[in-house]
Amino acid sequence: MTGEKKSWFGVALEFQKSVIPNILPRITICGIFAFVISLLPHEHIPNYWKELDIVVPSVVLGLLLVFRTNTAYDRFWEGRKYWASIATTILNIGRQVWVLVEEKEPIDREAKKTILRLLAAFAIAAKLHLRQQDINSELEPLMSAERYEHLKIVNNSALQIAYWIGDDLQKLFMRNCLERSQLNAINFLMNGMIESVIGCNRILTTPLPLAYGIHLKQLLLIYCLALPFKMVPDFGWLTAPSVILISYTLFGIEEIGIEIEDPFGQDSNDIPLDDICNLIQRDMNDLMALEPSASNLEYADVK
Repeated sequence: MTGEKKSWFGVALEFQKSVIPNILPRITICGIFAFVISLLPHEHIPNYWKELDIVVPSVVLGLLLVFRTNTAYDRFWEGRKYWASIATTILNIGRQVWVLVEEKEPIDREAKKTILRLLAAFAIAAKLHLRQQDINSELEPLMSAERYEHLKIVNNSALQIAYWIGDDLQKLFMRNCLERSQLNAINFLMNGMIESVIGCNRILTTPLPLAYGIHLKQLLLIYCLALPFKMVPDFGWLTAPSVILISYTLFGIEEIGIEIEDPFGQDSNDIPLDDICNLIQRDMNDLMALEPSASNLEYADVK
């Protein structure tokens, strides 16, 4: 989410953010094996290897790779939609709290700011939960020291923050700063926010079946190691470069599926959760810099 746009060649020549570093060992092994096979006299290669038909395995392997990549991208896209929903819901709740909650006393303004900070903290806590990371200093400035210490001992920090938000809203309702219908509308939005986090957790805890991944890897390995025997009689010294190119294509497609299967990590191809959380926090700060409503103008100078 940097807004920078690289040239076509700049993207094509990108190395660090590509899958090449991850698949390079596999490509190297296949290339070395193909080179060794190309050094052998052709008469030492059994005829049945030379006559091996790889058309059917190629089609089957291609279908498996397409299914693998499509399944992984579905998970990536679903996770991105959940996070778009989380961000939108947080902004809607923040806007409603800041505008609709009546400030009858100066402490009500601080109560509203506390809720908006907790909304930003909810997104960060959800991010840390999905990445299976411990509570860190990102959350410390967004809540009291007591609440921050309490978060360190709970199992689901995002759910705990959602509870605090609901509890603070209930206190404002008891002080007649918020109408029942408004409280119900905000609670409805919060339910959707929590459901989105649960949806992300479902993606995280439901990986592709292990048997499918094992079978695909085995087929890829067999196919790439069988290629030199079929190609040597026709390609000669070009066998190794050809096998490297083919294995790069096949292993690369598989690795892309692996990269985006878990979209909540910190890899360059994952959903930019850090940027989304920073954007939410910035929007909450922008909201707190505004006057909430015309009905509260008489309290604008009381801080």
